[in-house]
Amino acid sequence: MSVVLKAEERAVRPRSIRRKLREEGRVPSAVHGNKIENISFSIDALELEKAIRENGLNSVYTLDINGKKISTLLHDYQLDTFTKEWIHAEFLAVDMTQETEVEAELTLVGTSKGVKAGGVLEQNLYTVIVSATPDKLPERVEVDIAGLEIGDSLVIGDIPKHAEFSIVTDAEEQVCAVTEMNTQAEEAVPGEASEPEVINEKPAE
Repeated sequence: MSVVLKAEERAVRPRSIRRKLREEGRVPSAVHGNKIENISFSIDALELEKAIRENGLNSVYTLDINGKKISTLLHDYQLDTFTKEWIHAEFLAVDMTQETEVEAELTLVGTSKGVKAGGVLEQNLYTVIVSATPDKLPERVEVDIAGLEIGDSLVIGDIPKHAEFSIVTDAEEQVCAVTEMNTQAEEAVPGEASEPEVINEKPAE
């Protein structure tokens, strides 16, 4: 899915231009890649936020820069630590026929048999690197864990193949495991009571 974002080409200097753009509610941005030299532009912050909220980070964003349309992915961005306002956005121009790699969220689906039996689910991996043509890149990869018993684990290589994308993260990387409940309490022996240790007790003569 491609989302069109209206953009306006901007000057790079002086640096005060960036501050002025942010004050006007626009995000200083740049695009490069796929035989395109770096182009500096600005985009409406609210429009960008709405597009990401509705379509995700891995969608194809078609930049309309003064009538020139460029297919891109949102490559990187920077937000203010405190205000969360946009500081800068970087887009990567892509060839829609060529595969590219991005990071996707890893989501565990279902409740495993082991957890139902009293085990504990431990997730070790929360994102994976996927490869696909830009229009097929997933926002997240869902993994069914319903069949996992206590003592079972799941690695990247166990995830079923998908027709539209491939996972390029190491196949041996562990995604999750179901372990026994860790209890610190020791079982008491019936009829026996342990004697308390006496500090500095004088030995019997």
